[in-house]
Amino acid sequence: MSGSIPFYQKHHLHYDRGYRSKETQSKVSQYQASSRYSASGSASAATRSRGLNVSSHSGLEESRLSPSPKRAKPTYLAVDKDNQIIGYVVPIFRGSQEFATGLSDTEEARVRDTAAYMARRDLFTSGLEMERSELISRKETMRESAERITLNKRIHEHEEHFKRMNEDSLMHAPEFVIKPRSHTVWEKQCVRLHCTVSGWPDPRVVWYKNNVALDPLANPGKYKIESRYSVHSLEINKCDFDDTAQYRVSAMNSQGELSAFASVVVKRFKGEMDEFLPAPRRAITEVGPVSEYGITFQTHIVDKFGVSFGREGETMSLGCTVIIYPALHRYQPEVEWYRDDVLLSPSKWTHMHWSGDRATLTLTHLNKEDEGLYTLRVTTKSGYETYSAYVFVRDADAEVEGAPAAPLDVRCLDANKDYIIVAWKQPAVDGGNSILGYFVDRCEVGTTHWIQCNDTPVKFARFPVTGLVEGRSYIFRVRAVNKSGISRPSRVSEPVAAMDPADRARMRGTSAPWTGQIIVTEEEPAEGIVPSKPCDLQVTEATKNYVVLSWKPPGEKGLEGVMYYVEKCVSGTDSWQRVNTEIPVKSPRFALFDLAEGKAYRFRVRCCNSAGVGEPSDPTEATTVGDKLDIPSAPGKVIPTRNTDTSVVVSWEASCNAKELVGYYIEGSIVGSNVWEPCNNKPVNVTRFICHGLITGEKYVFRVRAVNAAGISQFSQESEAVEVKAAIGGGILHASPAPPYGITILECVRDSMVLAWKQPTFIGGADITGYFVDYREVIDGVPGKWHEANIKAVSERAYRVSDLKENKKYQFQVRAANMAGVGIPSLPSNTFLCEEWTIAVPGPPHDLQIREARNDSLVLLWKPPVYQGRDPVNGFYVDIKEADAPEEAWRGVNTKALEKTYTKIKDLKEGEKYVFRVRAQNKAGVGKVSDVTEPVPALTKPGTKEIVVDVDDDGVISLNFECGNMTPDSKFVWSKNYEDITDTSRLTTETKGTKSKVVFNRPGEEDIGVYSCLVTHTDGASSSYTLSEEELKRLLEISHDHKFPIIPLKSDLAVELLEKGRVRFWLQAEKMSNNGKVDYVFNDNVVSQGEKYKMNFDKNTGVIEMTMESLTPADEGTYTFQLQDGKATNQSSLVLIGDVFKQLQKESEFQRKEYFRKQGPHFIEYLSWEVTPECCVVLKCKVGNMKKETSALWHKDRHQIKVDEHLGFAEGVLKLEIAQISKKDAGVYEVILKDDRGQDTSTLNLTDQGFKDLMNEVFSVIANSSTPLKITSTDEGIRLYTFVSYYNDLLQVTWHYKDSAIAFSDRIKSGVVGEQLWLQITEPTEKDMGKYAIEFYDGKGGLRRTVDLSGQAFDDAFAEFQRLKAAAIAERNRARVAGGLPDVVTIQEGKALNLTCNISGNPVPEVTWLKNDREITSDEHCILKFESGKFASFTITGVNTSDSGKYSILVKNKYGTESGDFTVEVTEGTPDLGVTSYWTDEEGNVVFGSNTPKEKMKTTLTGTKMQKRKESVSKASTVKNVEDREQGKKSEAQNAGDPAEVPALDSDQTKEAKVDLINQTLPVDQSEASEQPADSAEKPEAVAETT
Repeated sequence: MSGSIPFYQKHHLHYDRGYRSKETQSKVSQYQASSRYSASGSASAATRSRGLNVSSHSGLEESRLSPSPKRAKPTYLAVDKDNQIIGYVVPIFRGSQEFATGLSDTEEARVRDTAAYMARRDLFTSGLEMERSELISRKETMRESAERITLNKRIHEHEEHFKRMNEDSLMHAPEFVIKPRSHTVWEKQCVRLHCTVSGWPDPRVVWYKNNVALDPLANPGKYKIESRYSVHSLEINKCDFDDTAQYRVSAMNSQGELSAFASVVVKRFKGEMDEFLPAPRRAITEVGPVSEYGITFQTHIVDKFGVSFGREGETMSLGCTVIIYPALHRYQPEVEWYRDDVLLSPSKWTHMHWSGDRATLTLTHLNKEDEGLYTLRVTTKSGYETYSAYVFVRDADAEVEGAPAAPLDVRCLDANKDYIIVAWKQPAVDGGNSILGYFVDRCEVGTTHWIQCNDTPVKFARFPVTGLVEGRSYIFRVRAVNKSGISRPSRVSEPVAAMDPADRARMRGTSAPWTGQIIVTEEEPAEGIVPSKPCDLQVTEATKNYVVLSWKPPGEKGLEGVMYYVEKCVSGTDSWQRVNTEIPVKSPRFALFDLAEGKAYRFRVRCCNSAGVGEPSDPTEATTVGDKLDIPSAPGKVIPTRNTDTSVVVSWEASCNAKELVGYYIEGSIVGSNVWEPCNNKPVNVTRFICHGLITGEKYVFRVRAVNAAGISQFSQESEAVEVKAAIGGGILHASPAPPYGITILECVRDSMVLAWKQPTFIGGADITGYFVDYREVIDGVPGKWHEANIKAVSERAYRVSDLKENKKYQFQVRAANMAGVGIPSLPSNTFLCEEWTIAVPGPPHDLQIREARNDSLVLLWKPPVYQGRDPVNGFYVDIKEADAPEEAWRGVNTKALEKTYTKIKDLKEGEKYVFRVRAQNKAGVGKVSDVTEPVPALTKPGTKEIVVDVDDDGVISLNFECGNMTPDSKFVWSKNYEDITDTSRLTTETKGTKSKVVFNRPGEEDIGVYSCLVTHTDGASSSYTLSEEELKRLLEISHDHKFPIIPLKSDLAVELLEKGRVRFWLQAEKMSNNGKVDYVFNDNVVSQGEKYKMNFDKNTGVIEMTMESLTPADEGTYTFQLQDGKATNQSSLVLIGDVFKQLQKESEFQRKEYFRKQGPHFIEYLSWEVTPECCVVLKCKVGNMKKETSALWHKDRHQIKVDEHLGFAEGVLKLEIAQISKKDAGVYEVILKDDRGQDTSTLNLTDQGFKDLMNEVFSVIANSSTPLKITSTDEGIRLYTFVSYYNDLLQVTWHYKDSAIAFSDRIKSGVVGEQLWLQITEPTEKDMGKYAIEFYDGKGGLRRTVDLSGQAFDDAFAEFQRLKAAAIAERNRARVAGGLPDVVTIQEGKALNLTCNISGNPVPEVTWLKNDREITSDEHCILKFESGKFASFTITGVNTSDSGKYSILVKNKYGTESGDFTVEVTEGTPDLGVTSYWTDEEGNVVFGSNTPKEKMKTTLTGTKMQKRKESVSKASTVKNVEDREQGKKSEAQNAGDPAEVPALDSDQTKEAKVDLINQTLPVDQSEASEQPADSAEKPEAVAETT
């Protein structure tokens, strides 16, 4: 059996069960030997397998794990309802031991017990032990059965739970938990890439190398792929250099696909030749390889194949004999074949053979694609040898006479899932008739059925083939057709699959060969991120059949699964339509079909992935559907040159501005035969070709055509005739240019030099295309070997030679080249030392040229120096001398430095020869002189003409130049300021024969300058013309006169409105004769005089007019007045459409209505408002055409508020005044004029913004009326205030301190009193010093009043505040009698008198009572009390007549003294008719109680609230009564500001002393007070009570 096992499995541990331990094998064999326990074990295992084998979310059943050797093969494929594989399912992990032995833990325990039991039974044969063992086994079996039942129940519940869950919520796309990591290893080492993937259903994982899927079976032992429980690995064994690649792991399930990348780089040891260097590339024979190291080979190619000619369909072999010395047996060199520098590989078209000494290439079936330059390359370790020869393939005979040749090089440019763009090259032979087009055929790979793809021939050499089946491969061929018939089919293309390019890249086996480069891509794509918009969207190709778009993916890296939607939109609209609505494309390239030819489209692209669709890209410019590629222009001059006896070298000038050029076809003809034969049947993309197969001795002429996808160009001009003869000793003389001369150094640094040289005296048969520079080192005067300085020709006559050695000497030579070839080199230059220039002044100018030589002047041109010096060049000096004059004769042409690099030198002597040189200067000084020019005579050559300026009848300004001595190769070269004209939008050049002109497209100031024209290939024919600002102005005037010779207009067509809303169209011409006529045109239709239109033409004034009564919607359009006077014509148009017409129509209707409105009473000026200086708002309007019967009704919010009737004036003003305006005055005001002729209405909206604007004006008036901000002081602080003429509650003011709004607090307050606005600063400090301002808001700029509260102003105000504060404190704390004493008390004798008054003061005053101005003291008769420092009482227990008199109370403290007086009159006693009670109210008036008899009300008792103030002891001030003091206080507060800030009088000052007239017989009891009226208990008035 081992012989049938593959060799790569023999070393695997899992080949058999040999890796098990001996103990396990013994137990298994014993377990299998017992049928009884085997059956029991099988049943148990089967039951257990059924218990553990349920997986509700996978739907698959695992095979049972049984000790039986025959086991069913497990399957882990996940399938859908159509039995399509969608992924893999990982088995449930149940422990490594169970997988190793196939037994569970319980089974192995039972096996061990069973084995022990059998051993004991064999030794002791004890039946008792057997029964005991069986009993134990039965117990274990019962216990396991119970456990299985419980486990089955749990699994069933778990399964039901998963069934209830939403399946979609469990399924998700693959996700890389751990991604593979890149590695760099040495050769012959092993490397392992591993990753962890999650997903449901379980993903299918595939590994790729350079996008080619890896198959371990195809490379046994090389790759090992493992997948265990979502962990996947790729192991590469014994890495070699070819394993260096990019590896991709792809995970895919039904929910999506995801890839991760890693790179492996294999390094090679150096120095260990035998083991690590690669073996020679040859076949390994059975004898073994032959080492080629250490041997130097010499290779020679002999017996070569020559230039070969074949015909389509034939077979051709090319071979060479290769001699390699030394000759080694079984040694094979590397033999390669190339066609046009492209390596060939074996195919059905090309067979290669190596016989050991001869290399052979066989072309099995020639086609024109096989034409080209074939090269054999033989490579050994020591180097390589090559040999090349050209193979020509002629067309096969046409099946139909006159039919064209077959197209060639059919290939697929762009392949996608639903289209393939096929391209080809046109044949050189058209059969004598022009090709009408091409048919494209397709054939599905694997079949032979060809289907024509297009019904009509296509001329464009590209065609999109549609209608393909996605995923299938096709081949294509093309046939040409002309009026004679259809050509043979071309060679078929390579097979190509119709699928998305991104999918094609992932296909197996379609990877490109390894290129040695590793592209490391993003290894961690971001998930859940919507990609941004693509960039650089552009139309790469546009034909009438299709448009190809390309773009760049979004800038973010690592986005997941980016695809694209393409949208199109017709230009001029904004309606975007998605093109690929079904499936987005994966590659950033897309072709659109079914576009309307001639229409312009715009395109844009959106990115999308699983996270959503992103924003669209920037749209492309409008692209018109049609063939954008033009047929190339004919090639330029063709120059043939002799080569061999049978070949000629043909060179030509490339086609100008040719786009997507494919190549050129060359044809030759024997002179006089007029029969043209193709020289090549495959286009060549160079401008030089060797035509072989010519007849020796014959003269040939040649012509060339250019080819691109749009078609084949016209033929070039025929070349000059050339005789086919070897070039040695003959040929066209002087075809290549003469050598340059005058090599000089322009700049030198440490490792490079800049050379300059002069143009050859003879340029050869064609213009010079470039120069080649050689250099050589000179050591001790001995020159070395020449080296090339530039590989590519340089067009300028200056070049920097690099990579030189410092302080070494060098010589240089220059060769000129043209189409005929490279000329002979110049003489070696002088020896120059390569050292860095450090001079501060500039180097020499170079390339001096002489233009426009005349008898007395010429123009000198030069180029600035390459070496600038320390500072930039800021000017040039020109020197001149006669050619034969000595060096001392040099003199300067200019004294002031020239800024330009050209100058015109005048005042020359006719016929004298001159030489010139130029010096440059910078800030450091004047630099080196340039080379001297060749001698130039000051002589006007015969036939010399100048540039002539011309203005034609159309007013076109042009510069014209004519040259009479032109050659066929001559060209006109125009320049501005002696520089090439690059802006062709301003100038148009036209050349016909010997004349050329430059036309100014849009003459303007940008065209001012010096224009010159040089004719090449002449003796210096040139001229210049200076277009100055004055000259340009003159030419523009002439141009204008030519454009408008007759009928100039004073004014263009205009429109105006007349009375009644009539419309007048008019213009005025400067002058017209009596024969002049006018056509009136409306919307391209001539209108005539009639009811609607009224025309008038005043020929004396030139005024032309047309009037209309009104405008209707039908009158919208274009109005034109066409003037004609003899041959002269002119016209002027006026477009009245859209908003312009609607506005004019609206204005006309308004004027018409206004006319009829003004026939009755009307408003001349509508209702408006103004604000008077007194802040009174006046609503006014001006009326007209009034009568006595006319009435004016005023309304506010549709409620009448005023009536003005019988207005006795024709025109006047109606007014409505609003004084002290407020919010309630807001509303809509309306005035209605009415009489028998009609009515007119004017409305003024004073709500919202209207009322706001009005109030802003009111505020402005108020602000302007404000007085300057002033400062005053109070006893509380400093007050700033201003007065306005009128204050409005809506006025907004802001107080500022130091330009910042003040935040008010208890210390700083503001307010308004009347027309005064104030700011109170309580207890000011130095921190309050500064600039204060009040700002009035008026909706505009506002008004601000300021005052500076600092310096002396603050000191004065603060001092006054301190004084007032001290006075207020004294006034507040001085001793005083607050009240309660009446003026006169009349009481009966015998009664008791009790008077009480309030005393205030701080400190507590001293109280003294006086009677008749004499102090009295307290005794039993007169009791004097002063309680609590507040209440002073005066009591006489029994009044008698001696108690009559004037009493006074005197209170005194340190702040002052005050007294209160009252008079007591005692009358004789009378019978008491009742209780008499009285007291004084707040005003001091006596009020009787309700129980007082009427006769008692006549009792005399007077009192007053106000007391007289006595002279203050401390201040010696005049005594005033309390009322005067209070009134003074109030007046001062009102003048200062807010009445709320006026200090309230002490409550003791307003209270009156109680007066108790108590009968002496009644006890004095406080309970008597409860019998007083309610208000007496609340107010401290004086109370007297008599009984």
